Amino acid sequence: METIEQQSVQNKINELANKEVYIHLETTNGAYASHFDEAAYNVGAFIRNAKVRYQHGKIISTGGSYRVGLKLDIGWVYAEGVTDYEIDEKNRLLMAGHDREGRLMVALEISETPFSSEADLDE
Repeated sequence: METIEQQSVQNKINELANKEVYIHLETTNGAYASHFDEAAYNVGAFIRNAKVRYQHGKIISTGGSYRVGLKLDIGWVYAEGVTDYEIDEKNRLLMAGHDREGRLMVALEISETPFSSEADLDE
């Protein structure tokens, strides 16, 4: 993955608009929180292969990271804290946010084909 290049990501978001696509969205502070503070809550969310059609999308700088929002007919999908991206060999837009130690905090991936059933981001 590379550091976000906002216009490249926006171009790919635009290219995938108004198509049926598959979304992978994941947030986590993982076990990281409890390693440093036993009382910390472990939080996360995960959805894979949600089939959606978004009208338009936008990537916006939030100062050091980015917010990516996809406008659906009946709501929004968004990820906050995205720092890195890749357009892989399968033409999927893979975006992730990492903390200062390089640990995954958020992932938003968009594909015209389903993601594998495996939950790893390195497919």
